[in-house]
Amino acid sequence: MLKSLANILFPKTCPGCSNILLENEYTVCIACMHNMPYTQHHLSAENETFKRFYGRLPLEHASALLYFHKQGLVQQLIHNLKYKGQQDIGKLMGQWYAQELKGVPALQSVTDVIPVPLHPKKLRERGYNQVAEFGKALAEGLNVNYNEDILLRTTYNKTQTKKNLAARAAIIGSAFDVDFTDADSGKHFLLIDDVITTGATLESCGKALLKVPDSKLSIVTIAYAHS
Repeated sequence: MLKSLANILFPKTCPGCSNILLENEYTVCIACMHNMPYTQHHLSAENETFKRFYGRLPLEHASALLYFHKQGLVQQLIHNLKYKGQQDIGKLMGQWYAQELKGVPALQSVTDVIPVPLHPKKLRERGYNQVAEFGKALAEGLNVNYNEDILLRTTYNKTQTKKNLAARAAIIGSAFDVDFTDADSGKHFLLIDDVITTGATLESCGKALLKVPDSKLSIVTIAYAHS
């Protein structure tokens, strides 16, 4: 009864369109789910995300679930996930994508899902890593380990949106390291993030993970933005 009263007084709304969610709708409304700009990257090995890393990282697989457009539905979802604490969005995206990625041959050997880490200071400021629930849902759906301990962010940087690409790349290039043991040798890491733009952050993270002997690397993100 109290829950019903709370729903009446404070109805849950869709983070994509702000409409009130119906009884059979959870996290995102059915209309927004149908209007999502799905990439279908997982159906093609030579997709845009994979090509973004040509000559930069040796990858087994790379894909993104959605296309990111400025002022679009996905930008609204990512904003609510990243800055409004709506972590259920990441969980839902992970559950959706895991069902698609289960059938990708290149991902059958994945052992660990690895989130792009936040610096401890940034984590304290935000209170959570926005890709954590996405990663945990992926790991559960793929029946693999979720590992947030091996990849470390070693430098704290304030917002980089006003820096040019060269300056951002120089900062990001030395921002990550790994803390691994012999037991990590030979693993296949699935590195995840919310949005891929230039790929500089994921490239730096990937290079750090590939310091692990005989390791393999794949990349999956919630969204892909054209840079």
